[in-house]
Amino acid sequence: MKIKVTMKDPDTLQDAIIDAFKNLSIDGVNDEEIEAIRQRRGEAINDMATRKWFEYGEYLTVEIDTEAQTCIVVPNGG
Repeated sequence: MKIKVTMKDPDTLQDAIIDAFKNLSIDGVNDEEIEAIRQRRGEAINDMATRKWFEYGEYLTVEIDTEAQTCIVVPNGG
C-alpha cells in the first residue's frame, strides 16, 4: 500500500537554511560580506528546494510504501 502525506510548515525550510549558515566564516571577509553571502546562498537553496520539493516553500509531500518499507519525497507536481 502507498500512502501520500502532505505536510505544511511555513517556517521549517527557512529556519533550517538559516541554521545551516549560522557558523559560516571566511578568513579575510568581514561580517557585512558574510551576511551578504549567507543571504545569497540561502536564497539559492530555498529556490532550489521550492522548485523541486516544497510547494510554495511550505508544503512537502512524502509517499510511504508499506510493502517496501520506504518513504520518499514526492517532487513538486507529482
